[in-house]
Amino acid sequence: MTSGLTREQLRELFLFEALTDDRLDFLSQMGDVIDVPAGTAVFREGEPAECFYVLLSGTVSMTRVVQGDEVEITRTDHVGSYGGATQAYVRPEEAKTYSATFTAVTDCRLFSLPGAAFAALVREWFPMAVHLLEGLFLGMQNSQTVIGQRERLLALGSLTAGLTHELNNPAAAAVRATSALRERVRAMHHKLAMLADATIEPKVLTALAGLQDEALAQAGKGSRLSALAASDAEDELVDWMDTRDVQRPFDLAPPLVAAGIRTDWLDGLADRVPAHLLESGLRWIVYSLETEQLMAEIEDATGRVSALVGAAKQYSQMDRSAQQTFDVHDGLEATMVMLGRKLQGLQVVTDFDRTLPSVPGFPGELNQVWTNLLDNAAGAMAGQGTLTVRTARDGDSLLVEVGDTGPGVPEELQRRIFEPFFTTKPVGEGTGLGLDISFRIVVGRHGGDLRVHSVPGDTRFQVRLPLRAATPPAVVPEAPPAG
Repeated sequence: MTSGLTREQLRELFLFEALTDDRLDFLSQMGDVIDVPAGTAVFREGEPAECFYVLLSGTVSMTRVVQGDEVEITRTDHVGSYGGATQAYVRPEEAKTYSATFTAVTDCRLFSLPGAAFAALVREWFPMAVHLLEGLFLGMQNSQTVIGQRERLLALGSLTAGLTHELNNPAAAAVRATSALRERVRAMHHKLAMLADATIEPKVLTALAGLQDEALAQAGKGSRLSALAASDAEDELVDWMDTRDVQRPFDLAPPLVAAGIRTDWLDGLADRVPAHLLESGLRWIVYSLETEQLMAEIEDATGRVSALVGAAKQYSQMDRSAQQTFDVHDGLEATMVMLGRKLQGLQVVTDFDRTLPSVPGFPGELNQVWTNLLDNAAGAMAGQGTLTVRTARDGDSLLVEVGDTGPGVPEELQRRIFEPFFTTKPVGEGTGLGLDISFRIVVGRHGGDLRVHSVPGDTRFQVRLPLRAATPPAVVPEAPPAG
């Protein structure tokens, strides 16, 4: 360490060139000149921000930790470049930490000022400027909070609308099937009463019950026919019923064919049931078949509702603790179900490595990341293209990649898309916080990495999550390196 700089030397630095002589003298007495050997860290990310440094000679680099690796943000030999306690004058009552690591690439000489004392001088000498900076800083923080909440509400509204639409289809199908089932049961009871009024013999009733069981068992084994084959089979049954004077045979033929019933089975029915009871017995069996089919439709519809509710439950993580070990595929699949309406028209390709282990983290928050990435990809393709969701192992990390075949992100914008409030969408269609929130969740909460690789027709957002619990960086980088 050497003595401080003279007034004339300080005035040569662009930061101080406009200061008065007495203020330059004050800084000269306050600061020290230090020599830092090449390869030495002047300060490290996350440590208490105690000093403000100005480069006098040499080359320095600034790095930030991303997923355990130090990523170089900038490198400079420009005299007057500064770093360290750069925000000490904003809300000085709050403890500040260095937001990056500052390293001497070559032997360097730096002018060092104590952060708290320098901040006090800045506040005293430039009160209006500090107030404006505080307003800007706090305003951006407040805006980010409010708009971030708005972003989440908009996403929730979009997901709710999609889920409501998806739930409405099976629910409406179940209602229709239930209404039809009620009519079929009523008709079956009515037909059974008619059979009883006809003083049917017990052995005939027993035979009909046996035939009913056979028909239902046959229906469970029925195979799907092409439209032409089904039409031919129905014509054969209609001809068979016409020769036996069965009324409205065209109403009875379709459910019989759907159940796999053919003329040989009807021959067995005619052999075991008296001719005057043939039509009533046949209609009773058809009602039974339709009842079974309607119950199957209700079961299918309610199963779809249950699956959608399960996906919503998995997406929201309502029944689970915030931090846990989880299978990332569960959240991806649940998110795709929730976004099903937005993904309509796209070719969705999933390439999942199911051998990947579970990862530690916050699945509910990561579901918000998947929502942002999938929604952005779908929006970029405007309903036409291929959406690819891939998982793989990448060293000690789990890789989740969301790709689209949209127009891509211009190279000059790739470094900015993770910045708060930056959006490429038209005014009113995007808040510019989706990717910023995603980046903070992946990097800040999980110690992972989020970056983009993009050329026209091939844009891929890559999320890397540590396979074992990692300590998130003390300060989240504001933007990751672009691919």
